[in-house]
Amino acid sequence: MTDYQSEQEQRRLRVFLVDDHAMFRAGVRAELGVHVDVVGEASGVTEAITRIAALEPDVVLLDVHMPEGGGRAVLDAMRRSHPQVRFLALSVSDAAEDVIGLIRAGARGYVTKTISPDELAAAVRRVADGDAVFSPRLAGFVLDAFAARPDAPVADPELDQLTNREREVLRLLARGYAYKEIAKELFISIKTVETHVSNVLRKLQMSNRYELSRWAADRRLV
Repeated sequence: MTDYQSEQEQRRLRVFLVDDHAMFRAGVRAELGVHVDVVGEASGVTEAITRIAALEPDVVLLDVHMPEGGGRAVLDAMRRSHPQVRFLALSVSDAAEDVIGLIRAGARGYVTKTISPDELAAAVRRVADGDAVFSPRLAGFVLDAFAARPDAPVADPELDQLTNREREVLRLLARGYAYKEIAKELFISIKTVETHVSNVLRKLQMSNRYELSRWAADRRLV
């Protein structure tokens, strides 16, 4: 064993969690805390920016869809002021648009929340070492996007009208989830789901969920 390897094993990585669901943060903290030092957490963008700047962790586990602009807003704020901090996106979403958008914004990797605790700990270590890490099927999105159009921005004027939460509701709706199931998945009320769907229909000028599903499938959001 080299001196460098010995030093790396002795120094536990400092990790910061950003996710707007308290129960999920608690679960990750409990599981990941066996392997690393979870030095802080935040439930929103503004809090995350302030606390990451103060704590300067090695790796930030970053949710994609949150109020105030989501994970993209955190990356945009931090990448110039704290380039030494590395970000690993950890999201329920496996949509190509989300994956590519976060990587273009500066995340070093992207894994979904189905990942096991041991796999997540390994992903955190690899990101801290400078590697790029992706859940298996997500790597293809990134390779295809950068190989085919390396300089093209990921932009869609119609999609850009929607908030992060509206996109999340749209994606689950397009996958065939009922309103009750969407509410349970996103920890919101059925009434809130109905409001989001109504807003999406209005913004996209559509009349029913079947049109929305077809629209989402065409953009590989499902």
